[in-house]
Amino acid sequence: MATDLEIARATPLRPIAEIAARAGIPDAALIPYGRYKAKIDLDFVRAAEARPEGALVLVTGINPTAAGEGKTTTTIGLGDALNALGTRAMICLRAPSLGPCFGTKGGATGGGRAQVAPMEEINLHFTGDFHAVTSANNLLAAMVDNHLHWGNGLGLDPRRVGWRRAMDMNDRSLRNTVVGLGGAAHGVPREDGFDITAASEVMAILCLARDLADLQARLGRIIVGERRDGSAVTARDLKADGAMAALLRDALAPNLVQTLEGSPALVHGGPFANIAHGCNSVIATRLGLRLAEVVVTEAGFGADLGAEKFLHIKCRAAGLAPAACVIVATVRALKLHGGAAKAELAREDLGALARGMANLARHVENMGKFGLPVIVALNRFTSDTEAEIAAVRAAMARLGVEAVLCTHWADGAAGARDLARAVQAAIAARTARFTPLYPEAMPLAGKLRTIAREIYRAAEVQIPPPVAARLARWEEQGFGRLPVCVAKTQFSFSADPGLLGAPEGHVLPVREVRLSAGAGFVVAICGDIMTMPGLPKHPAAERIGLDAAGRIVGLF
Repeated sequence: MATDLEIARATPLRPIAEIAARAGIPDAALIPYGRYKAKIDLDFVRAAEARPEGALVLVTGINPTAAGEGKTTTTIGLGDALNALGTRAMICLRAPSLGPCFGTKGGATGGGRAQVAPMEEINLHFTGDFHAVTSANNLLAAMVDNHLHWGNGLGLDPRRVGWRRAMDMNDRSLRNTVVGLGGAAHGVPREDGFDITAASEVMAILCLARDLADLQARLGRIIVGERRDGSAVTARDLKADGAMAALLRDALAPNLVQTLEGSPALVHGGPFANIAHGCNSVIATRLGLRLAEVVVTEAGFGADLGAEKFLHIKCRAAGLAPAACVIVATVRALKLHGGAAKAELAREDLGALARGMANLARHVENMGKFGLPVIVALNRFTSDTEAEIAAVRAAMARLGVEAVLCTHWADGAAGARDLARAVQAAIAARTARFTPLYPEAMPLAGKLRTIAREIYRAAEVQIPPPVAARLARWEEQGFGRLPVCVAKTQFSFSADPGLLGAPEGHVLPVREVRLSAGAGFVVAICGDIMTMPGLPKHPAAERIGLDAAGRIVGLF
């Protein structure tokens, strides 16, 4: 069987100007990065805001498993199928991080016949946006320590510096560091650490900013630390916001690529959903809605993380209202949630499937709470039996939801045609009544408890007194209307990655909270989740290299 990379490499791509023309983007608005990718000029983006909006379709999934679900693949296959049926569709995705590419997860460009391309370039350096975010993040970190070194005129308490450095790679050794060692000439010693670039507040700001002015304003609001009296010191206080915006100017322009079937795709921004808000950029999504009849976009990981944050954070910030929601599942993944062993997934097991169906049903119920019509995309594997497929369809029918069988990995647009028709019908019915689960005026702890109760089905949220005090102080300082971004494991509704299926009555332990004043949300770090991942025992990097012709091999 051909690999994703081999399939992508064997498919001729169209010049990016041809893809742009298909999307209604003039050649003058393109900033080419090679033959097959380009940025779109921000002047064109701004002018497009005057156009009417298309319909927004959110693709999310069940809690991910080692069996694989294919959420990005489904997003791409659905976009291709809509275009094949005559609906002008555009796909909006996040850009991949180097950390997962060289770690465990692999790339993030889809798979089989449902991919965005050029696959190698998107999965590696792409147009340099991640590097720009990393540089802007670390410029601010350097200016913090430089300010401390040269007298600390702002009175920043070195013990209360919260701004961390960033790197776009998984490296557990950098989670906790000490900087400034070596004597007075080398800075002020203090504890520090690194987050992966996808977790940086700068990445969140890039993805939530509406334009360059909004970008710089948000950067200026970043709180780097506190004085001894608890008052905040910001990036604007350090006069760092202008230089950071300069580094990010080109990165703010959305990136245009294509699917293997020639559909236009905007791939821009890359926050993880387990440690950040998990959505592509507001600029890309809003532009897509002005250029297409339907935009198909993806939220990271399961619906308990990516979709919840998409709806509470991105939709509120950007004034978006989805017309439909697609939840991706596989028979194999549902059997894992039902207790089947990974080695036995190719064997029919209706008992494990029935038990695991609770995970899918929970996500369907949760999305319904937001007032969204839901369609289940059942991404088929060759080992799935007719009885297993029928069981999923019957279980979803009891919830009033259609489960559509999809084979887009193997068949491209043709394999997602039924899903596209179901989405068209949901949009035409106009039944979506998007409603957030909590009001902006609710206290921060109340928002956290609402998410835990309504989405995770937790019985209790453990908020230690120091964390509660920080939340109360932020409310006093005027940050109480911000949404909450929960950082927790993606593998479970709970904070325990081993609790599969649909656990209830568990406890959500809040370890710490961070104020992302520039991005406009409060991060609650729960359980053992890390904002700097580590590499596995045998990382994917061991299998990646170059062949005799200088072509990349081993990327997946």
